[in-house]
Amino acid sequence: MGKPLVAVFSGAGMSTDSGIPDYRGPQGLWRRDPDAEKLVTYEYYMADPEIRRRSWRMRAEVWAAGARPNAAHLAVAGLERGGTPVRVITQNVDGLQQLAGMPARKVFELHGTARSVVCTACRARSQTSEALARVAAGEPDPPCLACGGILKTATVMFGEPLDPEVLSRAVAVAKGCQVFIAVGTTLQVQPAASLAGMAAAAGARLIIVNAEETPYDALAAEVIREPIGTALPALLTRITAGGT
Repeated sequence: MGKPLVAVFSGAGMSTDSGIPDYRGPQGLWRRDPDAEKLVTYEYYMADPEIRRRSWRMRAEVWAAGARPNAAHLAVAGLERGGTPVRVITQNVDGLQQLAGMPARKVFELHGTARSVVCTACRARSQTSEALARVAAGEPDPPCLACGGILKTATVMFGEPLDPEVLSRAVAVAKGCQVFIAVGTTLQVQPAASLAGMAAAAGARLIIVNAEETPYDALAAEVIREPIGTALPALLTRITAGGT
């Protein structure tokens, strides 16, 4: 019998050990500064230059911190390198799972990536590092160099739809995997959160690794409340050994 297909569905809690704050946790960004949600809400971002300037400053601060993959990211990449079929479905936009060594084609970024920017007018794409260099040089809200349109990171902001192709691939993985691990996510943002229910309904073993309760805990075969940086590597070691 071959090794089980393991789907890792990661949320913001996966990257907190890398210094990137989550949004809805006890120390989450939204709880500390509810107004910060406007910085990633499409309607506000497009209408208000000051929101865009604040958003670019926030992005510059995160970029300058130089977040690196943590033990959880490395454990997932290690599982894949060890020969276990792994697919990562992530709500995160930080690209840390790929930096940890996970092949990009096996990572489905539901909410896009903060490592690229896109023009909202002509759709030209470029690197975030280039836009941030312009911010540092004195352009607080850098326009598109091709057409002068408004630039934003290539992330899915609140008010924007998910990429249907990426979502379709994620659904296929959720319905086809044998183990579905939801880690560091409150499982509250739809339609992404519904993937956990799809996996359980299709017969996958649902495992939730999260500090707080989620709406899908009752469907889970196992719920782990321990810190992600130690709990996930231990769980994946168990899976490698043939037991979940």
